Amino acid sequence: MSSAKKQFTLIGYPLSHSFSEKYFTEKFQKEMLSNHSYFLSPLENIEQFPDLMASHPDLVGVNVTIPYKEKVIPYLDEISEEAKAIGAVNTIKIKDGKLKGYNTDVYGFEQSLLKFLQKKSKKISVENALVLGTGGAAKAVCYILKKIGIEPILVSRNPNKGDVTYEDLDCLIFDECRLIVNTTPLGMLPHINTFPQLPYNRLNANFFLYDLVYNPEKTVFLIKGEEHKSSIKNGLEMLHLQAEKSWEIWNEE
Repeated sequence: MSSAKKQFTLIGYPLSHSFSEKYFTEKFQKEMLSNHSYFLSPLENIEQFPDLMASHPDLVGVNVTIPYKEKVIPYLDEISEEAKAIGAVNTIKIKDGKLKGYNTDVYGFEQSLLKFLQKKSKKISVENALVLGTGGAAKAVCYILKKIGIEPILVSRNPNKGDVTYEDLDCLIFDECRLIVNTTPLGMLPHINTFPQLPYNRLNANFFLYDLVYNPEKTVFLIKGEEHKSSIKNGLEMLHLQAEKSWEIWNEE
């Protein structure tokens, strides 16, 4: 094994409650990779990205989170076909001075979602899904939903961004979407009392609520689903899966 120093970082803003630094630091300790280190890079503006790269010549891998999954693309030399199709990057591999972008959110979400949907003993047909939010994570979610045969309906506060606004969510649309995926930061620490404005009273045991937020473990969105007997899942498993996929990409020759 090479003794060369290898650094990894996470860019985004803010990064006060990041999972990645703890996850990878513990991984490096467990695998006795003393030459590896992981640190946080809270960038107030994506234009600071080239300076970050220049000041850390030992960087070999970067994770990307809100709000830079789309904004980082112009700074890359190449992106994978999957990331190109989605229009969002959450993992960057640095090799021979070149930066290549990937999207491992799609892998994490697909594996995690399929396990979640298959857990129901009685088969519930899921043909449509409400996807809350329109950012980079929502793009990855929609990509996978279409891949597995579920039609996504994007919900946004901005009428020019999604398919419908929260105000447009009539009973018919809501009742036809057995799966609801929250890709917004609503409910995330420290703003744990925030939640998407939905007609929660229409939920029942035939609904699946999936929240990409993992901290806290149960957001208000998930608690409200649970109160109406819906199946719920947070984003922790997806996060572990996408992190391991990032690690795999960084270690490919």
